[in-house]
Amino acid sequence: MNQNTFDKGREIRAAVLGEAYVAKAMANADDFSGPLQDLVTEYCWGAVWGREGLPPKTRSMLNLAMLAVLNRPNELKTHVKGALTNGVTREEIREILLQVAIYGGVPAAVDSFRVARAAFDEIEQGPGES
Repeated sequence: MNQNTFDKGREIRAAVLGEAYVAKAMANADDFSGPLQDLVTEYCWGAVWGREGLPPKTRSMLNLAMLAVLNRPNELKTHVKGALTNGVTREEIREILLQVAIYGGVPAAVDSFRVARAAFDEIEQGPGES
């Protein structure tokens, strides 16, 4: 593992998803899942999100579309919240998911709208109430 890339990734991950989310993910890691947390932190967040080529808002928008098409509701909910942190508006999220309907399929968009609504509701309820 490249410690500098890992540290950069942890910093970016916490900035997008929140320190509490990252701390919980790392604390819940065990011998089985720990290597995955390390991989995600170093490569996804450090090596890719840490690149200069795209701003975080654009990366969030891309993630939303890909996760919706891949039908990954847990990750989609997490990244809807992160996208809001990165300046993506609810209106932009709606437009991304409408685009998903055309290029990824209406069922993927229908489910993704449900997931996004649940993420919005959790944010409105505040911490500890979801």
